[in-house]
Amino acid sequence: MDYKAYTKPEYYWNREISWLGFNERVLSEARDKSIPLFERLKFLSITASNLDEFFMVRVASLKDMVHAKYTKPDIAGMTPKEQLKALAPEVKRFIQAQYSTYNRSLLPALKKAGVKVVEKHEDLTEDQQAFVDQYFEEAVYPVLTPMAMDSARPFPLVRNKTLNIGALIAKKGKKDKEELEFATVQVPSVLPRIIEIPGDKKDKTTVVLLEEIIERNIGKLFLSNTVVCACPYRIIRNADLTIDEDEAADLLTEIEKQLKKRQWGEVIRLDVEEKMDPRLLKILKMEFDMKEEDIHYINGPLDLTFLMKMYKLEGFDDLKVPPYTPAPVKEMMTDEDIFTQIRRQDILLHHPYMSFDPVVDFVRQASRDPEVLAIKQTLYRVSGNSPIIAALAQAAENGKQVTVLVELKARFDEENNIVWAKKLEKAGCHVIYGLLGLKTHSKITLVVRKEEEGIRRYVHLGTGNYNDSTAKQYTDCGILTCAAKIGADATAVFNMLSGYSEPKSWNKLVVAPIWMRDRFLHLIEMEQKRAEEGKEARIVAKMNSLCDKDVIAALYAASAAGVKIDLIVRGICCLKVGIPGVSENITVRSIVGNFLEHSRIFYFYSDGKEQLFMGSADWMPRNLDKRVEIVFPVEDPKLKEEVKHILQIQLADNVKAHILQPDGTYEKIDKRGKQLVNSQEYFCEEAHRKAETKTNPGHDRIFIPAEAPEEV
Repeated sequence: MDYKAYTKPEYYWNREISWLGFNERVLSEARDKSIPLFERLKFLSITASNLDEFFMVRVASLKDMVHAKYTKPDIAGMTPKEQLKALAPEVKRFIQAQYSTYNRSLLPALKKAGVKVVEKHEDLTEDQQAFVDQYFEEAVYPVLTPMAMDSARPFPLVRNKTLNIGALIAKKGKKDKEELEFATVQVPSVLPRIIEIPGDKKDKTTVVLLEEIIERNIGKLFLSNTVVCACPYRIIRNADLTIDEDEAADLLTEIEKQLKKRQWGEVIRLDVEEKMDPRLLKILKMEFDMKEEDIHYINGPLDLTFLMKMYKLEGFDDLKVPPYTPAPVKEMMTDEDIFTQIRRQDILLHHPYMSFDPVVDFVRQASRDPEVLAIKQTLYRVSGNSPIIAALAQAAENGKQVTVLVELKARFDEENNIVWAKKLEKAGCHVIYGLLGLKTHSKITLVVRKEEEGIRRYVHLGTGNYNDSTAKQYTDCGILTCAAKIGADATAVFNMLSGYSEPKSWNKLVVAPIWMRDRFLHLIEMEQKRAEEGKEARIVAKMNSLCDKDVIAALYAASAAGVKIDLIVRGICCLKVGIPGVSENITVRSIVGNFLEHSRIFYFYSDGKEQLFMGSADWMPRNLDKRVEIVFPVEDPKLKEEVKHILQIQLADNVKAHILQPDGTYEKIDKRGKQLVNSQEYFCEEAHRKAETKTNPGHDRIFIPAEAPEEV
């Protein structure tokens, strides 16, 4: 179908500006006084770590394009140079908003709650000075490595994202500015950044940051010199790995080599305190080759990710959301083995509301079951002490055929995945690294079992990683099934990954980059055709990001034909709503809550036949064209209703949902006079209610808000 009429640049938002909008939605949670104080600290910390990664990858990529004189515009018609120019003031404005939130809202609230943060070492009392000086001598001084720069010593390597203190020093008795030399010391990450110190009785806790203790005592590092000035600074480097896989004889070795380069990639951002001495700033600016637009003058402590550590201060549970314990999965609350449970029925998993244990148990039981012949699994991100890795290693040691695809190119998890790959190989697993030029992002586990009726294949398919740690924080869906056609497709997927053998046809699974794009475009077009015929047509899609031009153009065409489209997009959304005659039938909402929305669900009314899919792919070019992704159908009638219910409640959310406006801003829903629906809290309560009905079946009902949301 020809979508040319819907591809005008003015119909699209720029991807990077849209991402900043997402981070602003996270920041809005930090500013929301209805949220417990320590949760607000977490949200502000998350905005800081998000922004760091944005610079290391997205801004770095744009700068690489500018260096390469790449001028092709994006879908919004902006060249890389234009995007950087547009981003610079927006980032500065955002950082100002971060520190306004910290200084004007969170610090006073912490003080009121009994947490005093000593912002400057000059404000320490005499007793506190004695305490921090002793702490410096005993715990900090032995760890520090001061580095000076002079004619004999070049400018030292400053590592990516580390916090440092720069100083100008002069020989004692000389204060001529011509005699000043530069020195720097890294604030050691091996020591806690938040130090509890003695305080007033009226305060529960008094803390000071490690850099303030070092700055106060920095003269002790340069005894034969006078420290003229000292100030913290921090850099962000280009950390986007560029690997020529055709030239890499051993991908694992090449990635290990590239990881080291992250520490000295091009500096793309410099953070300094507002009060920094101009002479010190001049040296940093020159040595890092920084332009003024890439320097950020910070009114407060650099690197707000320390607030995640502040969250862990003890004695403030009343200022935190009580930790949520995932509910057991009702269908699996029996003493039967997991394979018997899956044979009885397909099982839907909804994390973190339901426990991730069944996924771990699936692999663990398979590793021990004498009837299991083989286990095959894709691993994109796993936890630091992964029980799944341990189970796979045990399975290989038990003599089972174990094949594991470890994606070495999982951004910022490369080092972790290299460690796991080596461990699995040592245990006897067959480890593969995926297809040339493609990341394997699909989430699939296949267990081959010998039974009385013959060989049976059990499959887990999911929207999230096999990471038992993040499964407590990310919302994801999965299915456990032994359906024969899905089992056959799962075998085909692993044969494709390990032997480059693409099957002639597929039964149920929709696989990228082979035919997922075409399938989604076809499903959207079919809704459009039904609308044009005067029939009911509806699309509901939930994902992390939406920035694929073809998909957005297809959605515009469907909307113009009268298809009602509701999109739940957590992060980047390049689609514009409210364009007359184009997108008036499209709504977009972003849900930002205590859990990170991560599941991908796609619903098409399909003339009443209702087609539902879940999977690992967003509607982004990289997912549809450059990754191995799997989207799977939900066909069991009972599970279909459960997944529709998930979408229905998210569309009813009027507490954590932000609604995209035609001008590109997001606004929360006016809740006055309405029953509040917080979809994440709702699912927490519902999961436990369902589990409880296992022992009390008379109360097996699903709560629907008084103002029931529109049916999906």
